[in-house]
Order: sequence, then structure tokens, then C-alpha cells
Amino acid sequence: MSDPHGDECADYLERIVYFIDNELDGADCSAVQQHLDECGPCLQKYDLQRTVKSVVARSCRESAPEGLRERVMVQIREVQIRISES
Repeated sequence: MSDPHGDECADYLERIVYFIDNELDGADCSAVQQHLDECGPCLQKYDLQRTVKSVVARSCRESAPEGLRERVMVQIREVQIRISES
């Protein structure tokens, strides 16, 4: 037997990522916000998703050290050579 509340939450949890990124229309934003206001477990998952997204965004702003970038480029070139030779 499925849990109707669980099914409803699953639908909202799928939309949370779009909600965080402001990619929903006004009606969907209102519906998601209302659900989050009424559902503690979904609000916790929303907060976790927002925190993870924020940490990843901050991490992506940092540049890799020059030595690491050079090693990665060498590896990419080696793979490209192997692919072109096969």
C-alpha cells in the first residue's frame, strides 16, 4: 500500500531543485512554498539541498592549482592520443 502523503512529498521533493534555482512559474513556486511551510521533513530536505548547492557553488569558484591543471591536461592529451590511434 502506498503512502499518499509520501507520494505527495516525492512530487514536491523533485520540484525543490527547480524551486531553489528559481526555475518554477509563480503558481508552482507558491505550491512548493506552501508545502514546505506545512511539511517539516520536506523543509529539512530543502534546507539540506540548499546548503549542499551553496557549498558546491562556493567550491566551484576556486581555481585548481596550476600543477593539478597541468597534470589533468597531460592525462586528457594521452587519452585523446590513445583514442585517435585506435
